[in-house]
Amino acid sequence: MIIDRLIEKIVAMQNPTCVGLDTQLSYLPEEMRAGVATCEQAADAILAFNKDIVDSVCDIVPAVKVQIAYYEQYGAAGMRAFLDTVAYAKDRGLFVIADCKRNDIGSTAARYSAAYLGETALEGGTMSVAGCDFLTVNAYLGTDGVQPFLDDCKQYDRGLFILVKTSNPSSGELQDLKLADGRCVYECMGDMVEGWGADLVGAHGYSAVGAVVGATHPEQAAILRKRLPHTFFLIPGYGAQGGNAQMLKNCFDRSGLGGIVNNSRGILCAYQKKGGTYAGAARAACLEMQADLASVLGEICAK
Repeated sequence: MIIDRLIEKIVAMQNPTCVGLDTQLSYLPEEMRAGVATCEQAADAILAFNKDIVDSVCDIVPAVKVQIAYYEQYGAAGMRAFLDTVAYAKDRGLFVIADCKRNDIGSTAARYSAAYLGETALEGGTMSVAGCDFLTVNAYLGTDGVQPFLDDCKQYDRGLFILVKTSNPSSGELQDLKLADGRCVYECMGDMVEGWGADLVGAHGYSAVGAVVGATHPEQAAILRKRLPHTFFLIPGYGAQGGNAQMLKNCFDRSGLGGIVNNSRGILCAYQKKGGTYAGAARAACLEMQADLASVLGEICAK
């Protein structure tokens, strides 16, 4: 099962780091941006940058997260760069999380799922379009908007990360509201995620249906970790958003398992602060992050 393979790679590397390829043109060195005047040129430059980052970190981190908004803004050329980035990262042995936060009514959700997790129907059969390992999903339309993604996870051995407690400062405006039964909205959503993932729990005790839980909300993370024993967390908010290793400790269990921590700008833009090549600085930033996480989590052990 895919969640077991991700966990096993995290344990083997002793590194629960995910590199966020939320790649903006402004993140690229000046020489790569010079003369870029079309969407096609921007997409080509970003893809070349991404490939170098992937090459520099693929032996020390288990996964990348590719945020589709940074590619959609360049139209068809950007979407091609997104798909090519996904394919390249997978070819280099990385797990790929497509950060698309998709959701809609069941029939439309099924099409989103086909695009990123499953297969698209054609007259001559079916084909995989993106072939991502995991997809982020917004589940606030309820079960019928999630079921198509769950079905494809089962059929194609894929995984989800469903928004539960997000890292943005205003998340509490909705997610922290109290329900009539005393739970907060984020606790209710977490309970639903734990239930949706019950049929996809792997050998290491975690489900392929995971939750997005921000590093910037440690108190809520502690509640969710205790409440959702089989739910694996995708943890944004480390670094540029203010999260640190101590803050996200609550997302993990006693074995150091239970989540993977995303860092985007802190890795992609490391060269802007520390000098050197962007690829070399990205690798150094990943190793620094690994050491920071290890100082809090200790040795990561499979169950």
